Amino acid sequence: MNRVVRITNCLKTILELEPELRKLDLGGNLLDEFDFLKSFLEKVEHLNLSEEEVERIERATARFLGELRLPFSQRMENRPDSDRLQ
Repeated sequence: MNRVVRITNCLKTILELEPELRKLDLGGNLLDEFDFLKSFLEKVEHLNLSEEEVERIERATARFLGELRLPFSQRMENRPDSDRLQ
């Protein structure tokens, strides 16, 4: 798979979580990084990243998503039944 596509997938996956992360109230610092990620996403196809760099970003994305598993699951448990999917 093309490295640019792989990086783009990582960034888009993280950016798709922005609305939910805002609801978790994890602090402004993390949310401020979304602007950086959005601007990076616009420039990613012009970068010449090595396979090692792409793999490092993929691992970091996986760790980030893993760290969000608990806060997201707690948020889902605390939602009223009317907000849950049936």
